[in-house]
Amino acid sequence: MDKAKLTFLGTGTSQGIPMIGCRCDVCLSADPMDKRLRSSAFVEYGGLNILVDAGPDFRYQMLRAGISHLDAILLTHNHKDHTGGLDDVRAFNYIEGLPAEIYCEKYVEESLKREYSYAFEQDKYPGAPEWHIHHIDDKPFAVQPNDHSDRLIWVSGKGYEHIYTENKDLHRDKPQATIIPIRGMHGNLPVLGYRFGDIAYCTDMNFIPESEFAKLEGLDHFVINCVKRGRHISHFSLEEAIAIARRTGARHCWLTHLSHRLPCYEDLCNELPEGIRPAYDGLVIE
Repeated sequence: MDKAKLTFLGTGTSQGIPMIGCRCDVCLSADPMDKRLRSSAFVEYGGLNILVDAGPDFRYQMLRAGISHLDAILLTHNHKDHTGGLDDVRAFNYIEGLPAEIYCEKYVEESLKREYSYAFEQDKYPGAPEWHIHHIDDKPFAVQPNDHSDRLIWVSGKGYEHIYTENKDLHRDKPQATIIPIRGMHGNLPVLGYRFGDIAYCTDMNFIPESEFAKLEGLDHFVINCVKRGRHISHFSLEEAIAIARRTGARHCWLTHLSHRLPCYEDLCNELPEGIRPAYDGLVIE
């Protein structure tokens, strides 16, 4: 099994930390560990560059991490804090001359059609984002390099022309990654987490069906969301996240999607059990 490397690009909730206008101790903290962009992760796996979620901080996250190529963008669900940066794939379109490869459930695509209607029009506004949408569900799927037969040629004043070439051997002897989706519920909304080799990343969940725990066996690293102490309508509480993390038996467990209703980073580290730690922006695990 290929080893995976995951970089946390953002570890905050939908409002990030600090939250606009808030004067709490966490939002005023000078500790860089307490500065959290909206949740997203960059995964290097099977020789490919894979992004999980593209929220409103997508542009800055790409620049801060020095990411210049993506083979795939995996979406966990359709909420704006996980899809609000998809317009900014235009930079990759222009620099690389390739559409972005987006993997998501069908209902997520339907939401994107409403939120980004201009990206799906027959006659697009020049420079509108170029995407290829791949429908996935809770079954394993393969991701291939984003180097396919659809090339984008920029024509000034007109926009992109698509140049298609037939090449059945395009991906022969090139890397390919098999991803294992993990079904969860975010309140009443079905969402997906993803397993990459020995790392599993689950965010925006408050329930994981019994049938999915077999997919979480034998992990080195398990990432799970947590927003606060006490029950939440659509996210795991701190207590629930710890229980789920322990159940997986993973060697290392990391909390993400953290809100300012939890303690500052250092204080939270001190109260968590051994093997469970809060993630922070820029943390790399492998």
